[in-house]
Amino acid sequence: MHAWQDFHAPADYLKDRVILVTGAGQGLGEAAAKAFAAHGATVILVGRNEKKLGKVYDAIEAAGGPKPAAIPLDLAKLTDQDCVNLANLIWKEFDRLDGILHCANGFNHLSPLVNQKLEEWVDMYRINVAAPFAINRACLPLLKRADDASILFVGEQHGLQPKAYWGGFATTRAGQAALATITADEWDKPPFPRVNLLVPGPVRTPFRTKTHPAEHVDALPLPADMLPAFLYLLGPAGQALRGQTLRFNPADSAGFAPEHE
Repeated sequence: MHAWQDFHAPADYLKDRVILVTGAGQGLGEAAAKAFAAHGATVILVGRNEKKLGKVYDAIEAAGGPKPAAIPLDLAKLTDQDCVNLANLIWKEFDRLDGILHCANGFNHLSPLVNQKLEEWVDMYRINVAAPFAINRACLPLLKRADDASILFVGEQHGLQPKAYWGGFATTRAGQAALATITADEWDKPPFPRVNLLVPGPVRTPFRTKTHPAEHVDALPLPADMLPAFLYLLGPAGQALRGQTLRFNPADSAGFAPEHE
């Protein structure tokens, strides 16, 4: 059994750390942000929907977590200057950054390639590939100052196993996997942050409901089932892991299985 399968983080596991979470308004990003705060981290919530971010912000405060920050950003329209402004804001307000969890998910719909539009592909590419690259680059000086910084990309299984009708989404998720590998390869030693890719299987999230509307979701794992891995990989327990692709298959009793690149 791998350590991240049943990792139990102590209450102060992420104390004094600052972690940025994209896609923090719902699904896996929301669950991870709340878990990080519950274990002592100051969480920077990034997402397109200000109302959803506000609900997560309020929930963290109500639970007694460190005061978070909420930054509405539409990653499909992100610019270099937006990323510079984000990094400068983090520097000014917190003077540190210990981790980034890339949970934002650009998706339009399932359809044959002949029905997909260029604009849809471009939007998904910007959210799934270009935005994480640009955010990482802008925040790198902050991450290099940390003693143990971590970047975790949350991937999607069709990026590794593309199938018909997943078109632009699978293609951009494959690009995300390539970005994670390249980043980890270039930033393979401290003071650069460690970089890993975690690919969940089916999870009971709004995204899954959108792609499989007729599915009986009761048998699917919850976002909470992913939290041991998120905590392990963003915190000190995962210091030894760099450049890993970690896949979660709920149908496999082995759970997470590392693939050494």
